Amino acid sequence: MKTSSSIKPQESSASLGDRVRSLRLPEDVKNGHRKKTAWLPWTLCVVLTLVTGWLLYDRMQGPPRSTASSSSPNLADDSRTSGIPPANTTDSAGSQRSTPVGSGDASAKHLSDSDIALESKGYIIPRRKILVSPQVNGRLIQLNIEEGQRVSEGDVLAKVDPTEYASTVAAAEASLARAEQELLELQRGSRPQEIKQAEAELREAEAQQPQLEAEYERIRQLSRQGASSKLEYDQAESAYRMSLRRIERLKFALDMIREGPRPERIKAAEAAVDQAKAELARAQWQLDNCTIKAPISGTVLEKNAEEGNLVNPVAFNGSFSICQLADLSDLEVELNIQERDVAKVFVGQRCEVQSDAFPQRRYAGGVSRLMPIADRAKGAVPVRVKVTVPADEEGVYLKPEMSALVTFFGSP
Repeated sequence: MKTSSSIKPQESSASLGDRVRSLRLPEDVKNGHRKKTAWLPWTLCVVLTLVTGWLLYDRMQGPPRSTASSSSPNLADDSRTSGIPPANTTDSAGSQRSTPVGSGDASAKHLSDSDIALESKGYIIPRRKILVSPQVNGRLIQLNIEEGQRVSEGDVLAKVDPTEYASTVAAAEASLARAEQELLELQRGSRPQEIKQAEAELREAEAQQPQLEAEYERIRQLSRQGASSKLEYDQAESAYRMSLRRIERLKFALDMIREGPRPERIKAAEAAVDQAKAELARAQWQLDNCTIKAPISGTVLEKNAEEGNLVNPVAFNGSFSICQLADLSDLEVELNIQERDVAKVFVGQRCEVQSDAFPQRRYAGGVSRLMPIADRAKGAVPVRVKVTVPADEEGVYLKPEMSALVTFFGSP
């Protein structure tokens, strides 16, 4: 009984171990699975490396460029010589458009990537944009402009009520005339009749003087004898002394008349004339500026006033205007070139401009200037590219504030 009881636990433990071992995978199966999965991470690394390298290479090469229609070989030669050649060709639809620089030669139909130094996007701006503001205040009585209207230099754009300024001019003209006449009177001196009048007054006083002197001597003798009163003596003496002083005064007056006015009075009169002329010029300037004229030939971009509005140049303070005027035949592209790429740009560099609105139309251009100061916030240098616009396309396809892509060519 004891022997059988001791054997049963050993048999049960052995059967449990066999069951556990039977659940394990064979060694050859595990080794085979490891061999099958070991190559997967390395394969993924290789594929990722190849894709990354291809993307970097494609980024360095830049986007593909479309070719432009060809023109004559002579035009291509001229474009290489001038550096910024505007060439116009006619497409299949019969419309005229600008072709890229160097597209006239058969070998230059497809621009190679090595010719492109840089590409950057910017905005089209007019090189000259003028705010037309009034220089006098008043009410607009006439307005002759509309947005998009083409005007020539000297055309009348608007008029301010000139009533007040016309009266000011009339008053200034009258003041000038009076000052000129006063100066002329001083310059000519006294008339002969005035001199003769002064001489006659002097002779009259000299003729009266002996009689007054004799009357004074007679009264004095009578006063000594007591036959005359003190009052009579004083009156006779006073009349005699007055006659002497009158003769002296008339002599001085005659000398002054003969000599003429003092130089200081003539200079003062001349200064009064100059002052009157200045006031007249200012009044005339105000009257002339009641008519507002176009300072340049161009296109009206914005109209900021209407007929009947009150205008005041002090209130405008240079920040507001009746209209904005620009010459759309003289356009530029405003760009910000990153500092790392600014070494690729230089003044006179040949460029090609393509607007986002009309990508099929390309215009020749050139770098006109690099701004003298960089933009620290953007880490870029402002650059201006002048665009050559044909006369018949002025304001049609390229408009201010449009975005445009500029291609900079490394070769001249």
